[in-house]
Amino acid sequence: MPVLLIQLDAGYLVMLTRKDRQRFEKLTLPHLDAAYNLALWLVRDSSEAEDIVQIAYMRAFEAFGRFTGGNTAAWIMTIVRNTAFNLLNKQKRSSNLVSFDEVSHINDQKYKNTYDLTPEEMINLASSNIQVAELIDRLPIDYREAVFLREIEGYSYKEISEITQVPKGTVMSRLSRARGLLQKFVIEQQKKEQVRGL
Repeated sequence: MPVLLIQLDAGYLVMLTRKDRQRFEKLTLPHLDAAYNLALWLVRDSSEAEDIVQIAYMRAFEAFGRFTGGNTAAWIMTIVRNTAFNLLNKQKRSSNLVSFDEVSHINDQKYKNTYDLTPEEMINLASSNIQVAELIDRLPIDYREAVFLREIEGYSYKEISEITQVPKGTVMSRLSRARGLLQKFVIEQQKKEQVRGL
């Protein structure tokens, strides 16, 4: 079987057989859209998201010889996530994170009555002129990632735990806090609209 030598940007030569390359494409390409969407939700810039996905897929291709199988989606999404966070760290964008103290204040009594809403009820609560994506975009990056993976891509808590490399309980906590913040944003927006008489 012929061996393909592929030179990547970093100057590495990767040796994969044609069969391995076809297996890589078969396993990873179905996740390309989800990988791009995750990168876009994290960095909020389409060209950066494209770069992240390209770099992540090159890294996955490099590491494919060591991939033992299992959850390919979680594996490729983890690489995309790590690549995005590396870029964010280099660009020092992490300054937009909300501090833990600020997040803990969302438990005010005035918001407790909306805490038991399901994600669908929360989205229905948002009036038609509130864009859910804009609200999600206001979330701290860890929360935005959790909401994207769970509510938009439909990953299980366990899969999100594998992708983000944090315990399942942390995933659940991030989702709970994210939902609380989203509800807070919706309520604030509704109050602004009431004041403006919309």
